[in-house]
Amino acid sequence: MKRLFCRAYQSIMKVAMYFVPYNKPQIYYGEQATLDMARDIAAAGHKKVLVVTDQGVMKLGLCNLVFSSLEENGVEFVIFDKTVANPTIENAEEGLEEYNQNHCTAIIAIGGGSAMDCAKAIGARATNPNKTIRQMRGILKVRHALPPLYAIPTTSGTGSETTLAAVIVDAHTKEKFALEDPKLVPKFAVLDPNMTLSLPPFLTASTGMDALTHAVESFIGRCNTHETKEYAIHATKLIFENLETAFHHPDDLKARQNMMTAAFEAGLAFTRAYVGNVHAVAHTLGGEYNTPHGFANAVILPKVLSFYGKKIYKKIGTLCDAIGIFPELVTNEEKTLAFIQKIKDMNKTFGFPDYIEDLKEQDIPKLIRRAKKEANPLYPVPVIFMDKEFSCIYHSLLRHEQ
Repeated sequence: MKRLFCRAYQSIMKVAMYFVPYNKPQIYYGEQATLDMARDIAAAGHKKVLVVTDQGVMKLGLCNLVFSSLEENGVEFVIFDKTVANPTIENAEEGLEEYNQNHCTAIIAIGGGSAMDCAKAIGARATNPNKTIRQMRGILKVRHALPPLYAIPTTSGTGSETTLAAVIVDAHTKEKFALEDPKLVPKFAVLDPNMTLSLPPFLTASTGMDALTHAVESFIGRCNTHETKEYAIHATKLIFENLETAFHHPDDLKARQNMMTAAFEAGLAFTRAYVGNVHAVAHTLGGEYNTPHGFANAVILPKVLSFYGKKIYKKIGTLCDAIGIFPELVTNEEKTLAFIQKIKDMNKTFGFPDYIEDLKEQDIPKLIRRAKKEANPLYPVPVIFMDKEFSCIYHSLLRHEQ
């Protein structure tokens, strides 16, 4: 009965999504993208902007190009660099105070998904001062449009520069939840490969696997459209062709640019088609243990795909054919197993284990409740997971001593 309710809900949501207004961000693309953005900010009359980032990005010097471009064009900026790996409600409120006290009129988010999620939450609070972040939790709860938001990814993975979601942690309950509304889509996305050149190998790999998870989960879900399928196919192809190059040769601008495109397109795909059980599990690990999101997705993805079994053979077979891999294999089952093995091989190349070090068996019941709450009834997954299925996945993530 619960599964029937979930499917009914998902069918309604699939129809409803066609009537939800969604605007893609205006894209600044290429090696001059950051400078072009700064010129347009000045031309739009913004005198002071809030830059939302984190200390890791600051230490790597990834913000310097943005700062110099703004200064060159006479735009003042206030730096909020206290974003944490999984941004909290308190995090966003602290950033909001900086925005209001300095009379900013626009926001620039520099970093990965955490900085962008934090910036979206700050923007939502800035224009919806009478609603708390908790009150905006869920779907279509953001009443007023955000200030102009310029999203500059320094990773190629989250796709947050194009999504309508902001994922926030309640530090008191350690629960991770999402605000989902078209008003949260950044007005501008800046895809400048120079911004990713200093990215450490671990982050290059983990964020790239995050993008792959977005593409795959949106493709195998039950709410995809012709457009989201095309985005997912192209994103998957770009990731398979470029992620390992970017990992081994970090100065390869072409590989970096292709990975930024892949992350962007995977973001476009899952914004309309949703993600699935991989993300539901990963979010609980991020909330409870602060596990890096992309890394968690990378470890969980092959386990969940294997668990789906024959339910995804046809779709994964179609995906393999579309991107031109495993042409020597005949059946969809063979292609699916080879696809899953390829993901495992990539994880091995990146030095990722097949378990989550911090996961504790006694925490699993609590994590199951949280994952089930996130996934059901919203996510249009190939197989709806209840307690038994989630338990199998969590137990497969425990480290078993040899």
